[in-house]
Amino acid sequence: MEQKNAVNPGARPAAPAAPKAAPAKSSGGASLFSVIVIILAFIASIVIFVFVLGDGSHYVGGNPENNAKPGDYLGIVHKGGVIVPVLMTMLLCVITFSIERALTISKAKGSKSIEEFVRGVRQKLNSNDINGAIAICDQQKGSVANVVRAGLKKYQEMGRETTMNTDQRVLAIQKEIEESTALELPMLEKNLVIISTLASIATLVGLLGTVFGMIKAFSALAQAGNPDATALASGISEALINTALGIGTSALAIVAYNFFTSKIDELTYSIDEAGFSIIQTFAAQHGNKGQES
Repeated sequence: MEQKNAVNPGARPAAPAAPKAAPAKSSGGASLFSVIVIILAFIASIVIFVFVLGDGSHYVGGNPENNAKPGDYLGIVHKGGVIVPVLMTMLLCVITFSIERALTISKAKGSKSIEEFVRGVRQKLNSNDINGAIAICDQQKGSVANVVRAGLKKYQEMGRETTMNTDQRVLAIQKEIEESTALELPMLEKNLVIISTLASIATLVGLLGTVFGMIKAFSALAQAGNPDATALASGISEALINTALGIGTSALAIVAYNFFTSKIDELTYSIDEAGFSIIQTFAAQHGNKGQES
């Protein structure tokens, strides 16, 4: 019986593992959001392709089977074929996810600039005003402030701890900051995989549409019997529309991905800087006590 009682108290610390379920839940919500965005973007692309680009007013004689009117780019894009709605879906997804990421990262930064926030926290730490630093985090809000606040709370807890030496308490603070960062950063990186994937495949899909268009153009030319340079040039220009859409979508996705990645790296650096200040301040304030004990 004594051995059972000795084991049970040791099993209690396993309970804090429950909060780890939160990222899984949010990840599922993010996946559902991504699926909904892709489906809605595809439906919107079909509607635009059929009813806007395919409207008879863009074509000679009001017939979509004829050539597009000179200078009417909507009709020219419609002539790109069935791959055009797919490329339009990718473009809409890039735009939608870019807006969503911009809003999320802006919210993660908080109410003030990151540099000003980190500077304020370091000033409070240098004056050993931990409560003041926590108050700054409460005012700032956002992912960075949440991580720093967790580290400061652990700072206060370890400051009252007497059974551990300084190194153990510093490691406890560092672990708390790392765990908080691991919970916050995935929220910032969601949907970036989709943007990077679109950046890779948009050009390939555009080239695929061009290949289909070239096959169609040369097949029509072969059936006509007599070479028609005008018809061939028109068919090739229509086929190249897919390449233009694919390259444009890919370029936009690459710019968006690199931009948001750099912003996330900036936030990560700010978290590391603030965490380093917390650890260094704690070591300086409590190092002598730990050595004496």
